[in-house]
Amino acid sequence: MNASDIIALQEGALARSAPPAGGGPALAQALEQNHWHNCRLWEQEDLARRRNVADAEIAANKRAIDLHNQKRNDAIERIDEELLAALRDVKRNPAARLSSESAGAMIDRLSILSLKIHHMRLQTARNDVDREHVETCRAKLARLLEQRADLAGCLDRLLDEARRGESYFKVYRQFKMYNDPKLNPAIYNDKST
Repeated sequence: MNASDIIALQEGALARSAPPAGGGPALAQALEQNHWHNCRLWEQEDLARRRNVADAEIAANKRAIDLHNQKRNDAIERIDEELLAALRDVKRNPAARLSSESAGAMIDRLSILSLKIHHMRLQTARNDVDREHVETCRAKLARLLEQRADLAGCLDRLLDEARRGESYFKVYRQFKMYNDPKLNPAIYNDKST
């Protein structure tokens, strides 16, 4: 698997706009889950910024954001676990470089960039805005495409180096404390529940 395969999976999911089918290799499932939850996060973040709805609706959006963010992070960790399992027989060079960013985190960033590219591209096709808006969005789209290409190259380099034992990454656990009633003082100190 390389960055272009991952980008194709992410763009294909945006075109289908359907939940992941499930099944298949665990890595593919984790990639699909990560991108699916990023898509749902994008929607909920947009909805949470509405000003013409009741506060209860915004609170529901915030809770949905927390849920999707947790699942997104869980998927990042599964991606790293699967990639590291595939690399377990690689003999690591003693001078191998530790990457401060895991492959899963880079894949997550590719997912977010795919969403930004998709939505910026939609802005370039609008007929209800002035030419300046469209041109500004075209320039932003070009920059986003460049950023995704750069990140894809970095991911491919990390994975290639890891396959050769020249670099490595670890699973970095997120430990989202705000979602855990045992770790969030605003919840465990609340005596009304």
